[in-house]
Amino acid sequence: EMQRLKAGLLLLKKELPNALLSVDTYRSNVAKMCVEEFGVDIINDVSEGGITGRTNVLLEEEQQMFKTVAQLKVPYILMSVKSDIVSMIKSFVAELNELHALGVKDVILDPGFGFGKDLKQNYHLEKLSVLDAPVLVGASRKSMIQQLLNVDAAHSLNGTTVVHTLALMKGASILRVHDVQEAVEAIQIVEQYKQASSLLTL
Repeated sequence: EMQRLKAGLLLLKKELPNALLSVDTYRSNVAKMCVEEFGVDIINDVSEGGITGRTNVLLEEEQQMFKTVAQLKVPYILMSVKSDIVSMIKSFVAELNELHALGVKDVILDPGFGFGKDLKQNYHLEKLSVLDAPVLVGASRKSMIQQLLNVDAAHSLNGTTVVHTLALMKGASILRVHDVQEAVEAIQIVEQYKQASSLLTL
């Protein structure tokens, strides 16, 4: 993993020196290398601090991701691997408390669309607002959309845009996407709608 990332990060830093870079890893030593050697800006952890999405048990290798992120002082994306909204919120509360106690101030929550959750569980996004943290949604072309619409990934852009729009309306702050232009257009429309709605309530 380190070798693959070194090659990619060297190229990105050369070609896009001003870009903000996020690295997706659940290994604390990889996170440390990426931030210290390449100036990576954000660490994205899909293991919920050391729990796998497949088996819901601690990873075999010893993990110190929370402590490492605290030492590195970079924003941290914490993705849930829990299968329902209640256990997700309970875990997020405990993990946020632990991270804040370690000094990690910038935590972004990812509900983990498609990770062990059925379609209904994936649409309870607004309930995460009680946690008072930015929410990132990564739903782009995922199986939850494909299964509902009976399409493959290549034909799931329209469904993805609908989900992105709903996510933004329900409080998502960040979208992780494949199709940038379509996502930007959804953001522009939702922002315009929210502005118009706020004016009507004055």
